[in-house]
Amino acid sequence: MGRIQRILVTGGAGFLGSRLCERLVEAGHDVICLDNFFTSQKTNVAHLLTSPNFELIRHDVTVPVFLEVDQIYNLACPAAPGHYQYNPIKTMKTSVQGAINMLGMAKRCRARILQASTSEVYGDPEVHPQVETYRGNVNPIGPRACYDEGKRAAETLFMDYYRMNGVDIRIVRIFNTYGPRMHPFDGRVVSNFIRQALAGEPLTLYGDGQQTRSFCYLDDLVDGLIRMMDNELDFIGPVNLGNPNEFTIAELAEQVLKLTGSSSTIEHRPLPADDPTRRCPDITLAREKLGWEPKVPLAEGLRQTIDWFRSVDIEQFRPPTPNY
Repeated sequence: MGRIQRILVTGGAGFLGSRLCERLVEAGHDVICLDNFFTSQKTNVAHLLTSPNFELIRHDVTVPVFLEVDQIYNLACPAAPGHYQYNPIKTMKTSVQGAINMLGMAKRCRARILQASTSEVYGDPEVHPQVETYRGNVNPIGPRACYDEGKRAAETLFMDYYRMNGVDIRIVRIFNTYGPRMHPFDGRVVSNFIRQALAGEPLTLYGDGQQTRSFCYLDDLVDGLIRMMDNELDFIGPVNLGNPNEFTIAELAEQVLKLTGSSSTIEHRPLPADDPTRRCPDITLAREKLGWEPKVPLAEGLRQTIDWFRSVDIEQFRPPTPNY
């Protein structure tokens, strides 16, 4: 490890952010976790509160905050469709105003800042697998636009702060990620299937189940984030982080049923509007520039995620919105 950094993680109590905070605390850095707890859980970071190099701030990134830091990981934003569609205007504000506030801090502190962007910037892609040079196929007035276009606008802001003000930026585009600490009611396919299978409820399958996703395990993804932040190649991205192995949603359902030993049936429902039919990253750039690629196979990652779901009391989790 190099010198100790003062690191801010926005959205740091979330599923992804809390694991990142853990890794950074373990590495000896001074870590500030900032979160408004809309979709995240205080229990995700409670065990870190006794660490002398960790602090927790309840705050919303749409409101300015003044801190002295060396690095900023900007992860704050609801990422599950049911959550980001619950208050689409707030979702857009979180992406855009949150980026402006964090970029302003990075400019003032001369800090390096990483934007957690998303594969959603590609929309329902016409290029497969998706490469970073692909500009996307996004519906700017659809029900997912608050998230898709919010993240696209955030990337624009990052690039303009870089070009106009010399801010030290990094941009990663995150593809489907799963693992322990996923909110059981986030409405995403992995958490839905596991929660339903363990409860003996029918697994909800939208459409014919032939739409594809690539699923990246949490620890692999966090490793990619840290590598991107710490790379000194003047490589600012954007870079895809995800698992290039593609699975249909029907195949995922079969895996979950097998690993849980559940006798749940499968219930088909209509496909939501603007739901992408294929989503898979080309990670050539991540391999070349960061020496990164995911290592955890789907079956192993699902096993660990299922173990975590079994270890918690689902009743203690409140759905953040009625849209799960």
